[in-house]
Amino acid sequence: MASKNRLLVEGTDDEHVVKNLCGYHSLPNIDEIRKLDGINKLLESLPTQLKDSEVKTLGVIVDADTDMKSRWDSLRGILASAEYTDVPAAPATQGTILQPPPDLLRPRVGIWLMPDNQTNGILEDFLRFLVPAPNPLLDHAKQSVAGIPDGHRLFATKDGPKALIHTWLAWQEEPGKPFGTAITARYLDADVPEVTIFINWLRRLFFS
Repeated sequence: MASKNRLLVEGTDDEHVVKNLCGYHSLPNIDEIRKLDGINKLLESLPTQLKDSEVKTLGVIVDADTDMKSRWDSLRGILASAEYTDVPAAPATQGTILQPPPDLLRPRVGIWLMPDNQTNGILEDFLRFLVPAPNPLLDHAKQSVAGIPDGHRLFATKDGPKALIHTWLAWQEEPGKPFGTAITARYLDADVPEVTIFINWLRRLFFS
């Protein structure tokens, strides 16, 4: 009998952010958070996860990256192949939740596209919502990252949000804290509206 709640994430940073936000907001433990070492492995694994008879509820958190529509269409295709119906043409702004197909032993499914189900981006764009405002130090970090001389910017343009948030964290009282412990240390504000929406999605998906 299906009984387990399972959450799929791309990597360790996602796992620690989720665990620390859930802890801060006093959500019960999710039975299993499974990190899949990147989007490709997660998408490859998803058809099997959808047919795992042990799983009652399956959550999926992925980055929208540079093309949210393409990412969503990939997920829709996998869900359609597993006979899920009424998958919306675009993700729900409050986080998508889908009921199991009738007469099939499938889990209830929830999907969250980082940062906010509405825009392109990644986990680090979500974490920028948590930076207290106004924040002159973040503005200085933006200028510093943007001002890296030609030929010395070693990271790809798409990784700019990672460079920014890590630079900002490197300038805190205890430099370089990982994302999860930066939440615990209150460098990042876990009470912002964007976190409330995310936590409410997890609560509705796994604990309602």
